Amino acid sequence: MKKVKVRVPATTANLGPGFDVLALALRLYNTVEMEVGSGKSKKKLQIDIVGEGKNNLPRDRRNIVYRAAKLVFDRFHFAPRTLYLKLINRIPLASGLGSSAAARIGGLVSANRLCGERLSREEILDLAAEIEGHADNVSAAMAGGLTVSCISSSKGRKGREIEILKLNAPENLSCVVCIPNFQIMTRRARKILPQTVKFEQAVFTSSRVAMLLAALIKRRYEFLRMAMEDKLHQPYRRRLVKGMEVVFKEALKAGALGVSLSGAGPSILAFTASSPRSCAERVGEAMRRAFARYKVESKYLVLGIDKQGTKIV
Repeated sequence: MKKVKVRVPATTANLGPGFDVLALALRLYNTVEMEVGSGKSKKKLQIDIVGEGKNNLPRDRRNIVYRAAKLVFDRFHFAPRTLYLKLINRIPLASGLGSSAAARIGGLVSANRLCGERLSREEILDLAAEIEGHADNVSAAMAGGLTVSCISSSKGRKGREIEILKLNAPENLSCVVCIPNFQIMTRRARKILPQTVKFEQAVFTSSRVAMLLAALIKRRYEFLRMAMEDKLHQPYRRRLVKGMEVVFKEALKAGALGVSLSGAGPSILAFTASSPRSCAERVGEAMRRAFARYKVESKYLVLGIDKQGTKIV
């Protein structure tokens, strides 16, 4: 019998202007337990799910953790007689917190461990980005902290198409994530975006990306409010998130340093000072009440920044 247990963090992508480029790992985790030849079941494949998605995620070969794992198994011609998966899900589904990235990274890393760790971390990231369709969430989920990902127009360093840099995680910040009680599939959130934008919109957004990175690196958090603005995706996605503009406004009024959609939404991310915690709670409650004005139920979480990324435990 071979067994592995992997922990993968939630992620918040974009942080406003950093569309498909920036992501931050959060202290909220999914766990993948994978066993081959365990004898726990006579089935060739058994998947147990605890927590988020336990009533609607597939427990067969359609499961994306299994599908990610099978890519590794097939590459190394590894065909386990029986495979048991236990998925402990704490990351809400289709909420802009990287649940699909966590599932895919969890499947790839677990399978790679069972195959003797024949893939490097860079190779796992390349594979994860390919099947995810973009590199932002998988980069932060794998590496932890704040990551910048870039897709090369040609083969770059060591023939890689995707380059990733991990920056020092921001200090003394809390992440308040307000999660409304509805889902937005990433595919739908991408479909609503225009194919082209005006030059002025591109310049506006690129200036905010630069300011955002500078503010986080230099801990000049007074610039976050402006730096988290963008004109590439949030103005178009607000029609999918009822009350979004009012939630932003109320979060800032309650003391948030900056606010943005988390990934494709519908969750909303607000940065606050990590101390006192009452500041984060006040911002979270303000966002929850703002959603309630639009008859939208929501909950909020106050989360720290994960610095370790995916970990075998």
